[in-house]
Amino acid sequence: MTRIPLRSTLVLFAIAAATALPLAGCFPIMAGGAAVTASVASDRRTSGAMVDDEAIEWKVGDKIAQRLGDRVHINVTSYNRIVLLTGEAPREEDKALAEQLARETDNVRDVVNEIQIANPTSLGSRASDSSITAQVKARFVNQSKGAFAANHVKVVTENGVVYLMGLVTRREADAATQIARTTSGVRKVVRVFEYIPEEEARRLDRQGAEPKGTPKSNP
Repeated sequence: MTRIPLRSTLVLFAIAAATALPLAGCFPIMAGGAAVTASVASDRRTSGAMVDDEAIEWKVGDKIAQRLGDRVHINVTSYNRIVLLTGEAPREEDKALAEQLARETDNVRDVVNEIQIANPTSLGSRASDSSITAQVKARFVNQSKGAFAANHVKVVTENGVVYLMGLVTRREADAATQIARTTSGVRKVVRVFEYIPEEEARRLDRQGAEPKGTPKSNP
């Protein structure tokens, strides 16, 4: 597979105090030709990046499970080949190893390591995180001003902290952050966006609206 160039001028990680909710996990992309075509048509990533993200999550997750087992609780989220690691690990060595395993994985461009040194959260806490994610996503969809497309922002929640990923403009990032931080139950919002100019966003959206063939998965 071929790496694609970074579209944005930089990747900025900004932390904002908040009260919002997230989405822990990702939905599959390769769910049949029609589903893939619809997903690609509304996503600013290339079809190749989307397929790579799905593969990266499985590969990194499997490596971590094999090396660290159930003494850690680590979520792996990849967006545009940038990996976000969230969750808990009891030792700094475990956190460092998880990051190393992610960086060694094919097609990973960068790793944002947000693993906390702590015991794994309870099932109740994880259920609350899932609820927060669902609430944030619902508020994205129902936003009255339509400042950004809900599917352009990925939401991950861990222990009440909401992480936001995506290829977005600063205006879109600010709007998404405001919604997330004002969602009940959110302790903090962490922005893991790739920023792109408004003109680039419009170009990608026009490109995404054009008819596309069904992408093929990599062997």
